Amino acid sequence: MEPYEGFDAWQRAHEAALAIHKATRSWPTEERYALTAEIRKAARSVPTNIVEGSAKRGAVEFRRYLDISLGSIAEVGYLLRFARDLGILSEMEYNHLEDLRSQAAKLLWYLYRSLGSREIRSKKA
Repeated sequence: MEPYEGFDAWQRAHEAALAIHKATRSWPTEERYALTAEIRKAARSVPTNIVEGSAKRGAVEFRRYLDISLGSIAEVGYLLRFARDLGILSEMEYNHLEDLRSQAAKLLWYLYRSLGSREIRSKKA
């Protein structure tokens, strides 16, 4: 596998995780150990699992870690919506963060699918 920095999915997921971390700095202190910690952890999980999976041997292992990343990025989507609906995030902040998340999710899905295609081709050979 190539170094994780070469994957567009990692680059966008990293950018989204950074933006979410920065945005949550201004969230209410009573959310520090609840919603803030939860969304930060889920956002970090996406690029972290790409890094860990890319260090494994082969597409099957990598794909397993990407599957975890896909779950985490979906969780981030819900938590952003939850924060917006609570009034913690403005509509403008939500739209910006959701756009970053959505871009990362799309690239992550493409990467996941491409590794599945490699797995199928290698089984046929």
